[in-house]
Order: sequence, then structure tokens, then C-alpha cells
Amino acid sequence: MAVHTHDDIDWAERLRSLRMAEALDAEPTRVAARRLLEGLPEAPTILDVGCGAGGMSVLFAEELAAAGARIVLVDATEHLLAEARRVVGAAAGDKATVETVHADVADTRLLDMLPPADLVWASRVLHHLPDQQAALDILARLARPGGLVAISEGGLDFNCLPWDLGIGRPGLEERLLAARGEWFAEMRAGIPGSVSMPYGWNIALQQAGLGDIDSFGVLIHHPAPGPDVLREFVVERVSWFADVAGDRLTAGDRETAAALLDPANPAFLGARQDLFLLGAKTIHCGRRP
Repeated sequence: MAVHTHDDIDWAERLRSLRMAEALDAEPTRVAARRLLEGLPEAPTILDVGCGAGGMSVLFAEELAAAGARIVLVDATEHLLAEARRVVGAAAGDKATVETVHADVADTRLLDMLPPADLVWASRVLHHLPDQQAALDILARLARPGGLVAISEGGLDFNCLPWDLGIGRPGLEERLLAARGEWFAEMRAGIPGSVSMPYGWNIALQQAGLGDIDSFGVLIHHPAPGPDVLREFVVERVSWFADVAGDRLTAGDRETAAALLDPANPAFLGARQDLFLLGAKTIHCGRRP
């Protein structure tokens, strides 16, 4: 089955950034993985739908209490799927079998391609799909009766930069985030078949027929100066934001961003010792009756 990503983002090119984000998120997100695994059968079937680089399923595999689990990774980007298979398989060892399915997460044929699951997980994938509610409806139907559906969507945007960087107009990160938001709204509107979802994720879970709706947050905090990977991640993040922002930024902000991303410039972000990471992820859950 030929598949594609609806947002036209080259996610294979984003692998390095995804890996760095997983490294920075790993320990706080591990707490969420343990919480989601609580109460599952001894040898559960877990679906990671839109698995990306596989970071959450690595944590699931490491936190499994006993052998016999089945972890099924689903993604539309073959390169990411192969990488996820490699890292999740290494983490699982003999505790779980790891399978991959190359598929469009919005395709209703997933219902025939995937096994009923005790846990269906999707992290920051639904908001990239044309009809978010329809995609969530599919996830709900993939859970076996009593199974848990959990999605990571929303939360608090990450902040990384001091307000005054000593170059350009203060508050650059706020303007980068605002421009990224405008780009994202335009990108969603341009997806063929895009459908608005004018309500929150708790309502969307209810609309999908799930019960026992709950949400919880995961705080991601690395105070300055943080590990080396933090500086690399911030450079990649600012580069990505500046790229998608384009002309939504003023000429002055574009010039400042270029200087901050230039290793030969004294203002290079990768040489700073005052970068940090602070934000939060929200995980929404519901159980199939």
C-alpha cells in the first residue's frame, strides 16, 4: 500500500531532531509509560500508531514487567519505521515481539491490518491528519474491549532561549513560536480534506465512544546549562522554526536567527551556556467499553 504524510513534512529528515527530543524527554516520559502500562494484562498487545522514531515504545519495552508482549509499530515514513524497529527491538530483547506496519494512520484499512490492542498509543500525530476526530475514531476501534487509548496532544510549548540574547530585538523566541503557529494553521488548512475539530481532546475521546476519560501532564525541564544534546537540540529547533516562519518574521528577526545559527558567529547558540528546556506534554486517555 502506497502511503504518504498529509502535512508534506519530510519526517525522515527530522530523524536527528526526533532522536534528540527523545533523549531529553526520556526520564519524565518514562513515568507516563509506567502509568499507561499499569493494569494491562501480563503479555499485552501495544500499538504505537504514528510511532516516529519509536521513543515511547522503547520506554514501553524497557518497563514491561514480564515476557510475552507484542509491540506493533505503525508509521507512514519507511525510514523512521525501520529506525523505530531497530531501537525498540533492542530495548525489548526477549520481553516482546516487535512488528512494523507501513501505513497511513488515517486509513480505515488499519482496522483490518492491526490486531486488537490492550493499549493504543499515538503521540503528536493526530493534529497532522486531515480529520482528527475520524482518526481518533479509528484508534478507539483498534482497542479491544476494556483496552486503553492514550494520545499525547497539546501541553505547553517548549521554551529554550533567554529573553534578551544580546543580539537583535529581545523576545525572539516568542515571535518564532507565533510564526510557527501561523505556519501550522496554514499548513492544516491546506491539507486536502482538512476538517476542523472545534473542541478539546477530552470531548474528542468521548465522541470516539471511549469512557473513563482522563488527562495528565508530564513536565520536561532541563535547567541551564543542560547537557550537550540540549544545545544541539536548540540549534535544530531554532533552525526549523526560522525555516517554516520564512517571511512571517521581520527582516531583522531573520538576520538575528541567521547569526544565532552560524557556528562562525560570536552569537552562535551552540556555544551558549544559558540555554534551557522547559515545557509540558499532556496525555489524554480513554477506555473502550
